[in-house]
Amino acid sequence: MKIVLAALALATAPLYTLAFAPAPLLKTGGSFATSSSLLQLSSDPLVNANKPTELPDSLSDAAAIAANACHQLYLNGGSMTRCRVDFDTSIGDETYTTLKSSTEFMQQFVSSLSLACVEGVMQEKQRQVMKLMEAKAELRDVQEQMDEATAFAGDDEEGAEKSSEQSDVVDKLTQREEELMQIIANQGFNPTTDSWDGSKLRIYFPDEGSAALARRDWKSEVPSCVEFSSCGGVQVADTSKDSVVLFFCPRASEAEFVEQILYETEEKRGDELMLTVMVNPLLVDMGVTGFGMAGRRLRERLIDGLIPAYYLRTLPWGALTRVWPQLFTVWQEDAEESTGYRLIKAMDRLPSNPEVEDIYDIENGEMSAPGEGFGLLNALGDFVNGMTRL
Repeated sequence: MKIVLAALALATAPLYTLAFAPAPLLKTGGSFATSSSLLQLSSDPLVNANKPTELPDSLSDAAAIAANACHQLYLNGGSMTRCRVDFDTSIGDETYTTLKSSTEFMQQFVSSLSLACVEGVMQEKQRQVMKLMEAKAELRDVQEQMDEATAFAGDDEEGAEKSSEQSDVVDKLTQREEELMQIIANQGFNPTTDSWDGSKLRIYFPDEGSAALARRDWKSEVPSCVEFSSCGGVQVADTSKDSVVLFFCPRASEAEFVEQILYETEEKRGDELMLTVMVNPLLVDMGVTGFGMAGRRLRERLIDGLIPAYYLRTLPWGALTRVWPQLFTVWQEDAEESTGYRLIKAMDRLPSNPEVEDIYDIENGEMSAPGEGFGLLNALGDFVNGMTRL
């Protein structure tokens, strides 16, 4: 059964082992497929072009589907593919920033995308899982030995020398317990001995503060091939092995840098650069770029060329979603449906906000369906709405 989509934004972060593979990943025709029912990925994804997009089963399923769609775009279009992923479950709630509210999705999306695109990540994960299992088993043995040593030391009355030996044993066991607990906390990754020498996936955050927090908090949530950078400032990171580049919630104030680093990376890496993905981009804003020629040129250079790989936006009464190359679909909550949602419209393009509300009103008898399209007034509304998005 599909979850209530509003709960996506409130879901708690899973362990690294779950976040790394949010949904069962199946190798299918050179791609990675998830368990989502109607996501029929194949060697020719375009066979699904006219199929409606299903809602995801969970936040982790949405992240896996988005990653698969991006990987399919690369397989279909070749190197230096540019695409975008839009994920918004806030339903208009501005309590948290877009970056904050989409962090969990981003962590799981990055993990799934690394599995699909970066060679060696799957093998590394398997090694870490083995280390994690071994550490847990050894920890149980160590703790049992500590209990026995502590009990024996307490009952020992044969002299200070033997008591001192027992104390040394307990100290060594305690030290080993701390080491094992650290390995378990890192989900099998040992930062002092494990290093990554292969291709890398780099995430550019809007500012250095966000990047610094990610370096501290994301290490146990994403593969070791992931690197963290920020928009702006002096760039000192070695990008010679970057094969996938992500811009996480880039804003209009970072548009110049995003454009610069994108062109420089494509020129430097060439065919070695598989993908550039912009997650929740907001690169055109009236207060920064304006609605005039500057905003229009920026859209033409940077935004219009992005292929929408995945889209999910929750609504007060349902959701709007799409996975490339399938259709955009509008869903309404319906308690009588086994999934909790009913498909009310499928379209070959992203509907504007007024169109989405009209679709809902028509479905629920609150307005009459127009003969063709959505009428002159709605067309005018779409024009104004489009201008505000410039």
